[in-house]
Amino acid sequence: MVGQIERRIETSHANSFGRVAVLLGGNSSEREVSLESGAAVLAALRNCGVDATAWNPAEKPIADFAAAGFDRVWNALHGTGGEDGALQGALQWLNIPYTGSGVMASALAMDKVRSKHLFRHAGIGTPDYVVVEDKSDVLRAIEQFGFPIFLKPAGEGSSVGMSKIFDMSDIAAATASALAYSGVALAERCIVGSELTVAVLQGEALPSIRIETPRVFYDYRAKYESDRTAYHCPGTTSPDNETEYQDIAVAAFAALGCSGWGRVDFMQGDDAIPLVLEVNTVPGMTSHSLVPMAAAEAGLNFEELCWRILETSMESSSVAEPMGVVANGA
Repeated sequence: MVGQIERRIETSHANSFGRVAVLLGGNSSEREVSLESGAAVLAALRNCGVDATAWNPAEKPIADFAAAGFDRVWNALHGTGGEDGALQGALQWLNIPYTGSGVMASALAMDKVRSKHLFRHAGIGTPDYVVVEDKSDVLRAIEQFGFPIFLKPAGEGSSVGMSKIFDMSDIAAATASALAYSGVALAERCIVGSELTVAVLQGEALPSIRIETPRVFYDYRAKYESDRTAYHCPGTTSPDNETEYQDIAVAAFAALGCSGWGRVDFMQGDDAIPLVLEVNTVPGMTSHSLVPMAAAEAGLNFEELCWRILETSMESSSVAEPMGVVANGA
């Protein structure tokens, strides 16, 4: 484990949390995954004696939520509206504590372009990239990086709208798909090698996971539907290599001002250098999800993990936005 960057506020009794709303569903492209994550979290919290209630903001207005008398929120809303700072801003306005990162950190982590800029500024390795607003930018990326390249929307998760472009015939459809969400996308150099992920919980990195998929890349189906995706935990080759990944994960998490919990995704090429792809501030909590796998390797079952994440709503950083920036684990 790496050193802590934030303090755990340990909570021993379920009634200390008060009435908890598990926010799930929503209207984003990740709605179905959010419903599954939220249902699993809700069951776990109730098994722990927490007074928890499901709340789908796609079905009930925020005015009703404000009047419902909840004491805090376990946020299981993936994607836009729940993971991009919008929900966090509304909850801060209502003075309702919530799990995970604050407004600014959530917005930065969801924005792949700006998070890439910050990783570079902090000295954290990340694959080369080009910001894409039209087809000419994709052609410029291909000229720089060659085939294949990855193209992804700037503000979506779960590989939604993401494509791997192998030749000129792929460009039109991939560009249309990536730009359909916000009009800005990211073209990224293809790194051939291992894909790893490291979860961060209350300032500490959990064991890494290495992902192997028979699909073209670790896409939506590989993440949530395929039983052929293989996971290796820990995913590194040695204790020193594990510490390296954990340190970089905590540094990337902190560089965006993130707090509470989340997941940092990596690629590693033939040179064995870890490169950060992105930070996820509301990772999945389904049967195929990575954070529960890493937590289990660290000795935390699913109910304990959901409890620990709920504890992050007790942190003052959930209401007061963290402003510190850390580079390379310093």
